[in-house]
Amino acid sequence: MDQQVKHLGIIMDGNRRWAKAQGLPAFEGHRAGYKKIDEVLRWCRDAGVKTLTLFAFSTENWQRAKDEVDFIMGLFHKAMTEDIKKINENNVRLRVIGRKDGLAEKLQEAIRQAEELTQNNDGCTLNLAINYGGRPELVDAMKKILKNPPAEITEETIAQNLYTVGQPDPDLIIRTSGEHRLSGFLTWQSAYSELLFINHHWPDFSKQDFDNALTDFANRQRRFGK
Repeated sequence: MDQQVKHLGIIMDGNRRWAKAQGLPAFEGHRAGYKKIDEVLRWCRDAGVKTLTLFAFSTENWQRAKDEVDFIMGLFHKAMTEDIKKINENNVRLRVIGRKDGLAEKLQEAIRQAEELTQNNDGCTLNLAINYGGRPELVDAMKKILKNPPAEITEETIAQNLYTVGQPDPDLIIRTSGEHRLSGFLTWQSAYSELLFINHHWPDFSKQDFDNALTDFANRQRRFGK
């Protein structure tokens, strides 16, 4: 069966384990993982993947050491203020999904400006899940619904109040570094997603891994209950 991935989700796991294996500090793993994003975004554009959603920082990741968290937040700020220029030139629309109000005000403002700059781009969409959790997303959706309760709550009602409103659900979700779970990534949206788990750590995720994933997806039978 020939089918194409229109929306790809990736849980970018293994930066710290990659760094440890290289005898490097965790910071270098996050730096390498950050650089990998540009490559994967280019592969997606070339392959016709219209939406790429990356799990960048979960609501649980705040439990890590402060210096590590600060470094990661610095990378996010760099993405919004420096690398956004290249993203915009490549006709990519950037969106940040997650609890933005839990981020530093400086980063929130940088995100706002980056999203505004790229809002009319239609080449592809890059969603960065920052301070994101699937259960918190559903809680936030319910809070929005309760502010103006409809006569009936349907699946469409919930979908219209998610962070990803207006976007298709992911066709395929990849997790790197050998873990076999979704860890709250797109909990609602992933109900019918195909899943693929790869042993390579995120910084080692290769073009061959990417191509193999798309080929694997194209050959799967998706029945949706039929």
